[in-house]
Amino acid sequence: MLDERSKYLRRQIIRALRGGGRGHVGSSFSLVEIMRVLYDDVIGPEDVCILSKGHGCLAQYVMLVEKGLIDALELDRFCRSDGLLGGHPEHHIPGIAVSTGSLGHGLSLGIGMALASKQSRVFVVVGDGEINEGSIWEAALCAGKHQLSNLTVIVDYNKRQSYDAVAKVQPLEPLALKWRAFGFTVRLLDGHHVRQLQSCLREPRATERKPWVMICDTVKGKGVAEIENHPLWHHKDVFTADDAARLEAGLA
Repeated sequence: MLDERSKYLRRQIIRALRGGGRGHVGSSFSLVEIMRVLYDDVIGPEDVCILSKGHGCLAQYVMLVEKGLIDALELDRFCRSDGLLGGHPEHHIPGIAVSTGSLGHGLSLGIGMALASKQSRVFVVVGDGEINEGSIWEAALCAGKHQLSNLTVIVDYNKRQSYDAVAKVQPLEPLALKWRAFGFTVRLLDGHHVRQLQSCLREPRATERKPWVMICDTVKGKGVAEIENHPLWHHKDVFTADDAARLEAGLA
């Protein structure tokens, strides 16, 4: 069950989808609790959050609105020529560390930042479809080599890509063993369970010279039963008022 804050954040995503008339629905909904806990409870002034799976940007945008870095009215101008917010995060947006969306690049950028400032914590959120990219595993080798204990990779493991199940397109299992083999400390958890996320992200790491990965089991489109795990709701080229009403009703 989603609490009222999680429902509210999804309604803010719907607001942006209505404003832009398009956008990634399922990918944003699966990220809400991960982004919520990062921004509400974890990220400090010196920390960096990179949303490598940039198509889930609406979940990040609504949190940047919550933190006062973006005007809420920008949600109504999502993907419009007179607005600030595009369909992928861009560096000129307040609170966005790097431009992402070309999948597979965010982890390499995060490693560079983690190497440059060992006092900062770097959190990189990747998608399970995204980690089909070879660049992810090249970066993982580098992170393990440099024992980057200030780096945390968070996998949004919703098990769906844009057009089919991850297991059908390119199976990832045994995923936890793969990350361990690359020198990571691995945590497995429910990516929609706020307390689990809070507890994991607060675990002390001072004595462990390893990067971390949190493999978060999530549901694509989480919160609205009609769209959960439905490929047609990965992205909507045309998002209508009726679509918005259906999602709002599903969250009620």
